[in-house]
Amino acid sequence: MPKPRTKRGEERKRKRNDDQQAANASKRSRREDLDHDEPAHAHPEQVDLHGDSLHHEEAPETEFFGMLNEEEQEYFRHADELLELNQFPSPDDRGLFITSVFNEAKGKELKIASSQSCSRLMERLIQLADTAQKKQLFAAFAGHFLSLVQHRFASHCCEALFLRSAGAVSEDLGGDAVPFVVDTTKGGNGAEVSPAQSMESLFLETLDELEGSLAFLITDRFASHTLRVLLLVLSGRPLDDAAAKTLLKSKKKENVSVAGAAAADEANHGPRVVPASFTMAVQKIISDSMENVDATSLRVLAKHPIGNPTLQLLLELDLTLNKSEDHKPTLLFRLLPDAPKSLGDESSEASEFINGMVYDQIGSRLVETLITHAPGKVFKAMNQNIFLPRIQGYVRNDVSCYPAIRVLNRLGKDDLVKAVAQIEPTIPQLVSKTRYNVIRTLFERCVARGLNDEVKKLNKGLKEGCGPQPADLIRTLCLLQDEESEVDGKKNKKDATQLARNEYAIQSHGAQLLTTLFSIPGPAKGVQEALLALSGAQLLKLAQASMPAVTVLTTAFNTPCPNNPGFHKTLTSTLVLPHIGVLATSQYGHNILTTLVEVPSKGKERSVPFHMKEAVMDKLGQMEAELRNSWMGRSVWRSWKGDMWKTRRGDWKVWMREVDVPAQGTVSANKVAVKGRRENGRGKAVDEEPAAAEAVVEETVADETEPQENGDAMDVDGPEAAQEEPSEAVPLEDGESLEAKPKKDKKKKKKDKTGEDGDVKEKKSKKDKKAKKEKKEKKAKKEVVADEEEE
Repeated sequence: MPKPRTKRGEERKRKRNDDQQAANASKRSRREDLDHDEPAHAHPEQVDLHGDSLHHEEAPETEFFGMLNEEEQEYFRHADELLELNQFPSPDDRGLFITSVFNEAKGKELKIASSQSCSRLMERLIQLADTAQKKQLFAAFAGHFLSLVQHRFASHCCEALFLRSAGAVSEDLGGDAVPFVVDTTKGGNGAEVSPAQSMESLFLETLDELEGSLAFLITDRFASHTLRVLLLVLSGRPLDDAAAKTLLKSKKKENVSVAGAAAADEANHGPRVVPASFTMAVQKIISDSMENVDATSLRVLAKHPIGNPTLQLLLELDLTLNKSEDHKPTLLFRLLPDAPKSLGDESSEASEFINGMVYDQIGSRLVETLITHAPGKVFKAMNQNIFLPRIQGYVRNDVSCYPAIRVLNRLGKDDLVKAVAQIEPTIPQLVSKTRYNVIRTLFERCVARGLNDEVKKLNKGLKEGCGPQPADLIRTLCLLQDEESEVDGKKNKKDATQLARNEYAIQSHGAQLLTTLFSIPGPAKGVQEALLALSGAQLLKLAQASMPAVTVLTTAFNTPCPNNPGFHKTLTSTLVLPHIGVLATSQYGHNILTTLVEVPSKGKERSVPFHMKEAVMDKLGQMEAELRNSWMGRSVWRSWKGDMWKTRRGDWKVWMREVDVPAQGTVSANKVAVKGRRENGRGKAVDEEPAAAEAVVEETVADETEPQENGDAMDVDGPEAAQEEPSEAVPLEDGESLEAKPKKDKKKKKKDKTGEDGDVKEKKSKKDKKAKKEKKEKKAKKEVVADEEEE
C-alpha cells in the first residue's frame, strides 16, 4: 500500500528539490565560466578580451523559444528514425513523408532547431528539402538569427541551411527560380498563392540581422562557425574544397547525414556564381568587423583559438576580392602597416607582428594565410627581410616549419637554391626531429624547378640522417623498430601515450616523403633497395601498420623500375607469397593484393610473372571460406575474380592476361576478339560461323553453277552453334599463345561444318551416283561393242 503523505516527507522532498536546483545552477555557472575562461587559459594576455574595443557591444540575451510537448517530441523523434533507416518503398514516398513532416513542423521550427533531441531531424530535413521548403525555413527563422547562431544546437541548423541554400542563389540568377509558392498547409486546398522571395534577398536580410554584432560573433563559440559558413556562401568559393571544410567545422562536430542528401547537394559543388550584392556584402563585413579594432586587439584576435580561423578567412577574402587599385586590401595593411617598406625595418610594427606570430601555435596559421595569398611585392619583402635569412632555423621548429613550407612553395629558382644551401647541412637533424614534411617539400620544389644537383645533395643528407644500411631508410621514415627496442622505448619514455598519438602523423609524413621519392628517378632506386633489404617479417609489419604505410608498398608495385626489372617479382616472393592469408584478411594489407592483380605479367619495367599470380590465386582458393567471413577478404576475392577461377578456369587465365601490355597490334586484336567471345558466346558464334561455312562451300562446290541456298541459315541456326558455351570457346593451356587458340578453334569449326552441311553431302552423293552410273553405262556399251566385233 502507498505510504500516507506526511509533513516530514514534504519537507524532505522540498529540500531535495532545492539541492537539485542548486546543483544545476552550480553546473551551469561552472560551464559558463569554462566557456568564458577557455581563451584565457590558453593565452594569459586575453583575460581582458571581452572588455576591450573588440567587443564594444554586449552580447544579446538568449531567447527562449519554448519546448515541445511529449507527443510532439515522440513524433519528431520517430520521424528522425525513419529518415535515418531510409526504408521507404520509393523516392516519391520519401518526398511525401518529408512534406508531411514539414507540415507538422509548421510553427514549431524554432523549438525543433533549439531542441537537443530534435535538432538533428531539422538538419536532415534541410539536407533533403527543396528550394521552397528552404525559403519556408528562412521565413520561420527570420528575426531570430542572432539568437539562433549562438545556440548550441540551432547554430548547426543555421549552418546546414546556409550551405544547402548556396546553390539556389545561382539558380535564381539563371532564371530557374519558382515565381510563386503554393501554401498547402492551411486547409490543404492550395488556394493561397504568395510570390516567392529570392534567395539572394533572404541571405541579405539575414546578414542585416547580424550586422550590428559581427565583432562579437567572431569570437563566439558557436556563432563563429556559422559566420564562416555565411562568408563562404557570400564569396562564391567552392564549398566542397578541403581547405574550406577545415574552416567550416571543428574536429568535434558530429557528422549528421541522411540517405539522398548527396544527390540533393549536387548544385552546391564546384565554383558558384554569386550576385554583385554578395561581393559588396563581404567587403562590408570585413570593414565593419575591423572598424573599431586597434592594433593590440588585432594581435589578441590573431592568437585567439576561436577568432583566429574567422580572421584567416576574412584576410583571405580581403586579399582575393580587393586586388584592384580602387579597392586595395584593408585588413592586410591593418596587420602589416606601411608594407612592404616597413618590412625592411626590424623594429617596425609589421616585422614585430610576423616575428611574434611565426612561433605561436595559433598565430602561425594566420602567417601561413599571409604568405600564401599576399601580393607579390609584399611577399618578396617578407621573404628577403624575414624568412630567407632565417629559413634554417624556421624549418627546425615544430611550429614555424609550417610557415616555412609555405615560403618554399612560393620561392623562385634562385631563392630556392639559396634556401637549399642553408638547409642541406641540417637534413640529418631534420630527420631526427621528424620534419619529414619539410624534406618532402624541398624535394618537390627542386624537381619542379629542375635543380638536379640540389636533389642529389638532399638525397645524400637524407641517407645520412636515416642510417648507413639501405633498410634504415624505411625503418626510420615509417617507424619500423624491432620488438625489443619498442618494449624498451615504452618502458623508458614517460610520454609513451603522447608518442602513440603522434605516431600516426609521423608515419603519415614519412610515407608521403617515400611516395614523393618514388616519382624521382635517382632517389626512387634507393627506396627500392631499402624495400628489398627488409625481411619478410618487416615487410609484413609495414603492410599492417597503417594506411599511409601500406601506401608505400602499393606505390612500389605501381611504379615502373627500368633500372631494376626484377624488383616487383622479388617483392612479391618476399612479401606476398609467404603471407597471403594474413594480407588478405588484414585491414590495410589487403590493398596490396588488390594492387597486385593489376600488375602486368609481362613487361620490362613493371611485371609479376603469371605463374606467381596463379600461385596467389591457388592459395586464395584454399582459404575461400575464411575470406568470405570478412569484408577485406571479400574485397580481395572480388578483385581476383575468385568465382570465375572456380567455375571457368580458362576464362580466368584470359582475363588475367588482359592486363599485359600488348607488344603488337595483332595481339591486342586477338584479346578483343577473345574477350568478346567470352562475354557473348552465342553472338560470336553467329558472327564467325558464316565465314567458316562460306570457306567450306568454296572449297567443295566451286565448280557448280547452282547457288548455295540456305547454307548460311543452317550454319547460324545449327544446334551446336546455339548451345556453344564461352568456356568451351576459349580454353588456354599453359604455354599456349592467344594467337594460336582462335586459329585452332576455326579449324575445328571448319571440320564440324563439313560434317554437318547436309546439302554438301547430298550433292556429293548425287554426283558420285551419277558418275558411277555413267561409268557402268560406258562399260556396258564397251562390252556390247566388243561382243559384236567378236561375232
